[in-house]
Amino acid sequence: MRQRLSSEPDRYRGRRRVPTPPRSRYAAVVTTAFVGAGIVALGAGAMPDAKTVDPSAIADLDQASTQQDLAERAEDASRASRDDRSDTAAQAAADDVWRLPLHGYEFTSAYGMRWGELHAGVDLAAPEGTPFVAVHSGTVKLAGYYGGYGLAVIIDHGDGIETIYGHSSQIAVKAGQQIKAGDTIGYVGQTGYAYGNHLHLEVHVNGQPRDPIPWFRDRGADIKLEVEAISPEVAAS
Repeated sequence: MRQRLSSEPDRYRGRRRVPTPPRSRYAAVVTTAFVGAGIVALGAGAMPDAKTVDPSAIADLDQASTQQDLAERAEDASRASRDDRSDTAAQAAADDVWRLPLHGYEFTSAYGMRWGELHAGVDLAAPEGTPFVAVHSGTVKLAGYYGGYGLAVIIDHGDGIETIYGHSSQIAVKAGQQIKAGDTIGYVGQTGYAYGNHLHLEVHVNGQPRDPIPWFRDRGADIKLEVEAISPEVAAS
């Protein structure tokens, strides 16, 4: 090895020279680099090129996606149809129920002859202002003063059936209004020809009065025992 003359410039002065690795380590590094490049090349070769994907495979995927979307839409439509039928059945059951006009009353007078005249309904005593409800769904035929009935409500339930609610202190509906069983239609009072606060209830069929006790009993409610066999909540469930 030639010795460096003192007159030659020192090219490495002020810098740290990186030693050259031994030949064995250099060979290992080069070999590892080549092997890694080969693995990457093999991996790249194994991955499919997007340009070479079979168009029929893409079409099959699109068709499968469309069929799944159509199936989901059909299921949604079927579910909506079932829900509509369920709601319709529940509404029909609620419309068909017969309810007591109020609760917590005292049964004071029955249907029949009284003082030489027909008492065409039943009297249910309750504190003034107690709300009472429609016993069945229908249309309000009258809501206002009605002779000896005082402030009264008459509801047309169809098929010639009407109910009359008399002696109200206030009325909560108006003529022509559509109501359901259980809707509040007025408040107990003693307007008209009445002694004490009570609700006078009548049932008419084709213009003829009927005894409310057997009428309601045949439809799942007992006025004298103050029992409702079927409530609108149960009917609608």
